[in-house]
Amino acid sequence: MKVGDTVQEFTLDDQNGQPVSLTDLLASGPLVMYFYIKAMTPG
Repeated sequence: MKVGDTVQEFTLDDQNGQPVSLTDLLASGPLVMYFYIKAMTPG
């Protein structure tokens, strides 16, 4: 990914098990997404 790239709409459960969509999150303002490798794996 590069700065400015767009992502497809998605919905995931929040910490309480409630579904939250990307659109819902963006309605609250800017969003920073952070990706990291799976825990306990080499890399």
